[in-house]
Amino acid sequence: MNIHEYQAKELFAKFDIPTPKGKVAESAAEAHAIADEIGGQVVIKAQVHAGGRGKGTFKNGFQGGVHLSGNADEIAEIADKMIGQTLVTHQTGESGKVVNKVMVAEAVDIEKEYYLAILMDREGRCPVIVASKEGGVNIEEVAEKTPEKILRVPIHPLSGLGDNQIREVSEGLGFQDDIAGQFAALLDSLHALFIACDCSMVEINPLVTTPGGQLLALDAKFGFDDNALYRQPEIAAMRDTSEEDPREVAASEYNLNYIGLDGNIACLVNGAGLAMATMDIIKYYGGEPANFLDVGGGASEEQVTNAFKIILGDTNVKGILVNIFGGIMDCDVIAHGIVAACKQVDLGIPLVVRLEGNNVEAGKETLSKSGVNLIAADDLADAAQKAVRAIAA
Repeated sequence: MNIHEYQAKELFAKFDIPTPKGKVAESAAEAHAIADEIGGQVVIKAQVHAGGRGKGTFKNGFQGGVHLSGNADEIAEIADKMIGQTLVTHQTGESGKVVNKVMVAEAVDIEKEYYLAILMDREGRCPVIVASKEGGVNIEEVAEKTPEKILRVPIHPLSGLGDNQIREVSEGLGFQDDIAGQFAALLDSLHALFIACDCSMVEINPLVTTPGGQLLALDAKFGFDDNALYRQPEIAAMRDTSEEDPREVAASEYNLNYIGLDGNIACLVNGAGLAMATMDIIKYYGGEPANFLDVGGGASEEQVTNAFKIILGDTNVKGILVNIFGGIMDCDVIAHGIVAACKQVDLGIPLVVRLEGNNVEAGKETLSKSGVNLIAADDLADAAQKAVRAIAA
């Protein structure tokens, strides 16, 4: 799960991480009031879950999702051009994202920009600090073209963040004296936040020093471990479903694991590994998967029915491949779900079904007696080939 920048700043404040004061606005009038309250030069930022906002373009022709001004009336005018409009950046794709809120925050004079993040390193199985003197830019580009400018320091999962690691990062960024002291406190607080909130990523870009000798977190991006949200009710409440794929939101309501893709053969599978294998074999035989959809090891008939409805909500889908291996899952439950779904929706596209495992004969009998128009497959390769041929017919 991701959150907005203004929500990230609220977490920073909770963990005493220094950041310019600011508030969120949902209208031009609110933006005007916040700019008046802060006074002086302020920055207004479109709030969407995407990077590259400053260089983005709104579909109404307005340029940039980040602007500076010392005039509250001008801030209100900018907010009016942003709120309710679609912003397109290099991370949103051509469809863009609708801006429902803007953040108005105190603008600061910047002496130098840095990059700082704590990420979960799955290969190393521990958090890792990633830092660079090249802040405020596309860090992926820095890592690709000048990897020597990226500093990586792992954090031991048991002993945690130590003084030696803080010192290593601080010296790598060139901090000295009072700034080094500020950085030590900031990094220690950032690590505490990362652990306490079950984060998968906390990114500050840029982290800046000011001419007055302050170290501030200007922009923030968070990622959270979805599997830990049950113990993070305050974080879960920050979820903005308008920023997510509607199909993925609908799937989450039924405890289905769904990720939309760009292909035209939909997959309904039980088990993440089997789902990946199914997508791979579709590609192997010349097809393109339209989604990753894992109904889990013990899906109900209701879940299967709703999975079909979500799949058919994608207009790119030209065929469906159901691939079930019954371990815990009862193949007959899946079969009844398939029949129920086909009777509730106008299928109108080829359906290939491969069932194997627990109670498979009952499942096949349910399908054969249902009157549903489907293509039976003997194994995974057979299923993939039949699905590819069916949509090409």
